Amino acid sequence: MKQNQPALLQVQDLVVGYRNTEVLHGVSLEVFPSEIVTLIGCNGAGKTTFLKSIYGAPRPRSGKILFRGEDLGRLPTHQVAKQGLSLVPEGRRIFPGMSVLENLKMGLSARAQLEGSEADLVWIFELFPRLKERSSQRAGTLSGGEQQMLAIGRSLMARPSLLLLDEPSLGLAPLIVRAIFETLKQVAAEGMTIFLVEQNANQALRLADRAYVLTNGRISLSGVGLELLADPEVQRAYLGGH
Repeated sequence: MKQNQPALLQVQDLVVGYRNTEVLHGVSLEVFPSEIVTLIGCNGAGKTTFLKSIYGAPRPRSGKILFRGEDLGRLPTHQVAKQGLSLVPEGRRIFPGMSVLENLKMGLSARAQLEGSEADLVWIFELFPRLKERSSQRAGTLSGGEQQMLAIGRSLMARPSLLLLDEPSLGLAPLIVRAIFETLKQVAAEGMTIFLVEQNANQALRLADRAYVLTNGRISLSGVGLELLADPEVQRAYLGGH
């Protein structure tokens, strides 16, 4: 965590909605280089809307989303990924008819330079040995956990400055979730900055350097991940505490 540096992602008083419904009501948060930050919240709190707004769909009604000081709200959606952000979407959205290797190479489309891509492929196969074993297999035949690994690997092939993940634990067995979160920890240890949107508060708060709690479209709590894990309000709302 390097908060002596300028924030990589800075969100200021973000208001976002769909038609007549306002979903986010003045959300502010920061992500600094080389840290893991998580945004937790119940279903319907506005977490996915927040991530989508970074890519301009929907556009902010007011407030700013600054990435390396540049206002992403001024850019067309297709240009945002080229700024150095890469999203692992909810539901994974792999290409089922393509091989594992072909899916991974799709991540190269957001890179400015292809130099080093073979080394990155070796790195991803080290992170996810199962993907190497199944590199020629059709992606649609993988298990849910393997598909999630593939979605993360594809995003890492873009060599982003900021890796965004939307509910990576969704629909996966606890053992697989732990393995994926351990890999994310390893990726972060190698210098990757990670912003994680997650409903699994227990795993997310254990992983994160810092965390924010989104409640009904507003940030209700923020702090160090492990400190929030011990917070009675968080335990009651997300961890089944009393």
